[in-house]
Amino acid sequence: CGIDQSDTFTKAETWAAGRDHNERDDTVYWGERGSFRGFIAAQEGWLTEGESGITGQSIATIFEFPKEKKRRVKRVKRYRIGTDPAKITDVASCYQPFGLVCSGWGSNSNAFPNNRQGAAQEARYNSADISGSSVDWNVNWRTQAITWRGTGSGNSEASPNTAGWLAGAAIVARSSCAARNLDYVEGSADFGPSHSNNNGASDGVVNDTGDNLGWFLDRIAHIGGPTYWRYQAQQSRTWTALCKKVVRRSR
Repeated sequence: CGIDQSDTFTKAETWAAGRDHNERDDTVYWGERGSFRGFIAAQEGWLTEGESGITGQSIATIFEFPKEKKRRVKRVKRYRIGTDPAKITDVASCYQPFGLVCSGWGSNSNAFPNNRQGAAQEARYNSADISGSSVDWNVNWRTQAITWRGTGSGNSEASPNTAGWLAGAAIVARSSCAARNLDYVEGSADFGPSHSNNNGASDGVVNDTGDNLGWFLDRIAHIGGPTYWRYQAQQSRTWTALCKKVVRRSR
């Protein structure tokens, strides 16, 4: 800053004095309201008079306040969702958003004259792919393993199997996430026990083929008349899953 900026110096003389320093220096001065870069007098003198300056740089360029570059930040928010009990009314809840995961209808029971209990019980055996309604079977809601609770063995697996229930849970989860304008997190869906432990006690049925299993029952008309009872049954499962939303913002 030792260059005299009075009128006694011509522009050429000022240029000559500052030609070896004809660039902005690297010094950054930090003030109370920002920062600015330092300059030699030969540059600063001309620029502060409103001229473009001997460096050929405008005031707007030279007297800049460096700004931090904005970065786009991506954040993923996750939300846990699952079966909504308020949306469970009847079999129409199957595969609806926030409804239930359900199996297909099982085989029809035989016609039972004046015996709702027998018809409903046999329908559950048919729905779990258990042949014969006279033996006491159990179906594990999670593994779908079928075991005979009597003497001996006869283990097998009900349909759908565990993989089938997981696939069904993913279907309902995707539609449920979409209903909230969210994306489904792949592989997050899981299934739980049935929607209820109702074993049809209102019809006098005391065995629902397994703990934590509930059923939808459908009465089927029979040619034998109104005193002949015939049913089919359908299993259900609750479910949980994760949805996600990608939030992008600058900071």
